[in-house]
Amino acid sequence: MIRKLVVLNLFLACSVCLFAQVDRWQQRVQYEMQIDFDVSAHTFEGYQKLKYFNNSPDTLDRLFYHLYFNAFQPNSMMDVRARSIPDPDPRIGNRIAQLNAEDQGFHEIKKMRQNGDKVKYAIEGTIMEVQLDQHILPGKSTEIEIWFHTQIPVQIRRSGRYNREGVAYSMSQWYPKVCEYDYRGWHAYPYIQREFHGVWGDFDVHIHIDKEFTLGGTGVLQNAEQVGKGYAEEARPIVVNDKLHWHFRAENVHDFMWAADPAYTHKQWVREDGLIFHYLYKEDPNTRDWELLPEIMAEVSRYLDDRLIPYPYPQYSIIQGGDGGMEYPMGTLITGHRKIKSLVGVCVHEYLHAWFQGILANNESLYPWLDEGFTNYFEEETMNHLMDKGLIPGFQPVMDPHKESFNSYKTNAKSGVDEPLSTYADYFNTNMAHNRASYTRGQLYLNQIRYVVGEKNFEKGIRRYCKTWQYKHPEPNDFRRVMEKVSGIALDWLENYLINTTFTIDYAIDSVTAENKTTVIHLSRVDRIPMPVDVAVNLLNGKIHYYTIPLRVMRGAKLEDDTIVYELAEDWPWTHTVYELHIPEEKSKISKIILDPSQRMADIDRTDNVWRSD
Repeated sequence: MIRKLVVLNLFLACSVCLFAQVDRWQQRVQYEMQIDFDVSAHTFEGYQKLKYFNNSPDTLDRLFYHLYFNAFQPNSMMDVRARSIPDPDPRIGNRIAQLNAEDQGFHEIKKMRQNGDKVKYAIEGTIMEVQLDQHILPGKSTEIEIWFHTQIPVQIRRSGRYNREGVAYSMSQWYPKVCEYDYRGWHAYPYIQREFHGVWGDFDVHIHIDKEFTLGGTGVLQNAEQVGKGYAEEARPIVVNDKLHWHFRAENVHDFMWAADPAYTHKQWVREDGLIFHYLYKEDPNTRDWELLPEIMAEVSRYLDDRLIPYPYPQYSIIQGGDGGMEYPMGTLITGHRKIKSLVGVCVHEYLHAWFQGILANNESLYPWLDEGFTNYFEEETMNHLMDKGLIPGFQPVMDPHKESFNSYKTNAKSGVDEPLSTYADYFNTNMAHNRASYTRGQLYLNQIRYVVGEKNFEKGIRRYCKTWQYKHPEPNDFRRVMEKVSGIALDWLENYLINTTFTIDYAIDSVTAENKTTVIHLSRVDRIPMPVDVAVNLLNGKIHYYTIPLRVMRGAKLEDDTIVYELAEDWPWTHTVYELHIPEEKSKISKIILDPSQRMADIDRTDNVWRSD
């Protein structure tokens, strides 16, 4: 035991030294945009001025931009992928291939300037490459102006006009957006179907649109008194050429979304500290439950501020639009025709993205699970909390809110079509494999970390992860290092197995034998992933003794979990498939032995996890 403590102390000392080196340079942007909308043609004229700050150690001789609306054209990469993948997303399918010219989306770049001078650019699909005659040196900035004409496509995937619920404009991924550049280089991913990555910055957006429309989205409205529409109690709208001017600002975000409809109802709820929730939806028999959302989301906001870190922005908008539910900084687009549990569930899920994608913002093209899986985990915890509070009519809390997702994982693990979490988002062979990895197995990863390090370390680690890596685009290794520092347990082995393989966990109690006045529990690892193992020994007198068997490569162990205090057993080398746990109790005094009593370990076959004396 003395040797183990010395090794553990050395590990903790190294963790502190390494953990201190968490800073990671970030590029920075400032957008100014002027948008003049023509709702009759579903187009707008746009002007964008971008100030780009090069905080990298590299000299940049070019910039890349996303032109997302170009995906909504026949024979685009999104179109071909949707028609060739074995299980196409029904929201896309062959719809893009059938678009006529008036219903397609596009960005037409009229002209572009760098610091007032012309620049050369080339467009290939959804990516524009800009050659810079004036290179951007480390620590310097440049100014890029773009004049562009955009046609909004018929709503197909996330963005566009007139979705299936009749919302006029869901304006996400709607402007030329500069690509992210980091220590890996440029992230100029074509828009095929998956999610997004962006540069931290500030947005100053002016939108001129017909006076009948109500808008909501990212940012804080700067001229509420000139607009009205529920944003100011006393307003004198200023209408020019039958259009209202909407002026939004957002600071320290990586994207800007907005939506518009002439029939939106706009309601606000203000928390005690001034945080504002905006609700924009079209009132009809299918949206009656929206009236319940303010009270429910008030509790959600307080609960998540405690579980994670306080939400840092001044407002959050929940807006009917889009094609399901999709997260953006300071807001979400969701379809609104839902029953109460589904409506609350999608709101909770997307609001959680305000942390895992809005504040942390990992690269979802590389690690979709680091956002979606974590969001799924806390969605289930939050929904169970709301049920416990009686805030979702007709639904009661459950003992284990993750049980259903674990059962889904077990089914998926035996399907033979799973792919590793390390697969790039657009490169999964099937949509099913992507969804299983990003949501179900991503959530499982978090659950297994919790199982290994224990409840208290897990909760402390999650909050520290959010605080340490906010606004820094964290990666899987960053999360692991936080959990290692908090727990004193090495976790690289677990990261490797759960991210880079589709191996599974399966342990068993093989037999129980008497040895003099003690007992030997014979355990085996049946499948590929090694794990620390917890064992509960139930005695006939009603007492329960808990043991934890750490892996040798962990260099530490959890000694308590929630209300359980464990007796520490000898390490189990991962090279050994069998293990003998010697306990001082006589076999005749034992009623039952349970392997993994908390059922947090992702054991795909628990039929061999219990031994009974009878």
